[in-house]
Amino acid sequence: MSKITTFNHLEAFILESGQTISNLTLAYQTFGTLNLQKNNVIWVCHALTANADVSDWWSGLFGEGKILDPTRYFIVCANNLGSCYGSTNALSINTTTNLPYFHEFPLITIKDIANCLELLRKHLQISTIKTLIGGSMGGQIAMEWAILNPLVAKNLILLATNAFHSAWGIAFNETQRMAIETDPTWAQATEDAGKTGLKTARAIALLSYRNYFTYQTAQRELQNTKVEDFKSASYQQYQGEKLVKRFNAYAYWTLSKAMDSHNVGRGYKNIQIALKKIKAKTLIIGISSDVLFPLEEQLVLQQYIPDAFFVEIQSLYGHDGFLIEYQQITTTIQEYFTQKTQVLEEINFI
Repeated sequence: MSKITTFNHLEAFILESGQTISNLTLAYQTFGTLNLQKNNVIWVCHALTANADVSDWWSGLFGEGKILDPTRYFIVCANNLGSCYGSTNALSINTTTNLPYFHEFPLITIKDIANCLELLRKHLQISTIKTLIGGSMGGQIAMEWAILNPLVAKNLILLATNAFHSAWGIAFNETQRMAIETDPTWAQATEDAGKTGLKTARAIALLSYRNYFTYQTAQRELQNTKVEDFKSASYQQYQGEKLVKRFNAYAYWTLSKAMDSHNVGRGYKNIQIALKKIKAKTLIIGISSDVLFPLEEQLVLQQYIPDAFFVEIQSLYGHDGFLIEYQQITTTIQEYFTQKTQVLEEINFI
């Protein structure tokens, strides 16, 4: 299994805001072997609280014989700027003060994260990515990257994502940050600041990742006698505690702000012009029951990305379907690329 590798950018990294990061570090992992032609690269962009280890959070798609097959492809995934899994984040040292950034970590955008990946691509001497894939926030990053550099990828797969973060999505993120702010420890410049608030924030987020029917199916009480200790209440507590054990409030704050910033139309006349810059063959996958990134948002992508193809996947699991419905995702991808080419070598996932 691949190990974490670190890329250190020696020059000042200028953010979209005009602020700079002078100690930019990206943690990344690669799986498989880059062939002599360097044309077997699959680059995965990860979502909000995930990491560079695709086998950890997308195991249904990763592995020998699966879509993300390290015996066939050279798979790259970098931890997002601002995250807490090895890349520069709020707990990194600010070279101006020689102390951790804490609350002073600068505002970053999806475009900033995409620009980081472009630096890493050049460092790895990868000229062209065969397939660029991402879901949710990862889809936002992949899309922005394909606009910033239209020649970066031959194929683009976008799952449960959008061209700009909706007012609905921003409201959810702001509510989660409000929960973090209610934690008295959030005001302290310490590594553990905001932990209790983060627990609540994650519980709120889960409501948007799933939906009414998900909870009714998995958490509904089968007895008529209960007045407390409900399954759904315990589930919310469990999910909040689970995230607190592996993440921190600073990274959650930073990355949720980055999601809010997502709008491919910024810097262009409108989003239509921005999306039309994409040159990659694009497959868009939406989840039928997704209330956070509803199908309407993927249909906008299909409308304006040239020759894009859209597929709706049926799922009970809402937005989380892009992490769970790996069999449907696999079939969708295979069928799409089978239709796109008659060359046998290309059929088994691009």
